[in-house]
Amino acid sequence: MTTDAAPVANGASGASAFAPERPEDRWFMAAAIRYAMRHVGRTGTNPSVATLIVRNDGEGPRIVGRGVTALGGRPHAEAGALAEAGELARGATAYVTLEPCAHHGRTPPCAEALVRAGIARVVSAAADPDPRVDGKGHQMLMAGGVAVTRRVMEREAARTIEGYLTRHRRGRPGVTLKMALSRDGRIGIRGGGQVKITGPVSDAQTHLVRARHDAILVGAGTALEDDPRLDCRLPGMAGRSPARIILDPNLRTSPEMTVARTARSVPTMIATFETSDPQRQAALAEAGVTFVACVADPASGRVALPELLEDLAATGITSILVEGGANIAASFLADGLVDRLILVEGAVEIGEAGIVPPLDVAAARSRYRLLRQDVFGADTWFDFACEEIV
Repeated sequence: MTTDAAPVANGASGASAFAPERPEDRWFMAAAIRYAMRHVGRTGTNPSVATLIVRNDGEGPRIVGRGVTALGGRPHAEAGALAEAGELARGATAYVTLEPCAHHGRTPPCAEALVRAGIARVVSAAADPDPRVDGKGHQMLMAGGVAVTRRVMEREAARTIEGYLTRHRRGRPGVTLKMALSRDGRIGIRGGGQVKITGPVSDAQTHLVRARHDAILVGAGTALEDDPRLDCRLPGMAGRSPARIILDPNLRTSPEMTVARTARSVPTMIATFETSDPQRQAALAEAGVTFVACVADPASGRVALPELLEDLAATGITSILVEGGANIAASFLADGLVDRLILVEGAVEIGEAGIVPPLDVAAARSRYRLLRQDVFGADTWFDFACEEIV
């Protein structure tokens, strides 16, 4: 029987050097990243991480164990993969999309569990910025005699957990801004109600994006004009609807609106000034709405978004999808709070009466890095990275 290579020898400092990447590493890490997507948006404050245990007994590598962070965040992916692999984990390689944790909580560190299971080599993707980990997981593995190869497909893995990474590195949730643009570059008609820009295939993709975020945010103007549901309506995925946040500093939302009437089935939060109407607050609270106090930016008089995002991060929210109108989008962009930008170009035309967006595809191409471009039905999606997290 052949097993994976022995750990790299310790240097003079007593710490092992990182082992080099192997030809098969990217193939298995790509599979692990795809598997991690299974629970994105459903693991609480913990990220959705995947682990694959791969063994080679002379007939080629095979997966003998797999795990993904459980719903709610516990147990971690490593525990599930090791349990499935059993004794086959001894001498095998573990592919982990995030550096294994090194701190003691309700369960022992995952790095310690990998060592005890006899894993010979760990290949990790993204680094964990949590100060309780932040390199300590790798050091714990190497101190236990495990060879470590790090940063394999780091950027790709980071995209699946960018909200978690942003929350630790910047103290706020990761923000994705999505806007649908007509063929003539408009996003709606002011006072004209909801304007249908995209088709059914593209709409289904929008609901999938919603399911992968902790919360969806719109402004009071959008809520009042469109009376949206802001949920996930893919078959069988209603339970993956994100929490709803209405940015409504002067509390114009009424208890008769859809977001209020359904607040007991889908968590709904309104960000409002402390001076807003107490009677309306009481009526909305009776419907199941919760509130977060926000403050005004001294310069503009609008909601201070950086402070609001800090407060939302404190509630455990790690990722927010902003689907508001032009003013909300412009504010988030101006404050440098957008990490991902999704622009969807539809086939319809709105005309000169339409609302001009704060930026179009051409402007986004010149300012941000295009991650991917897709076609869904008659619509074209452009996915940009505005802020890099690795």
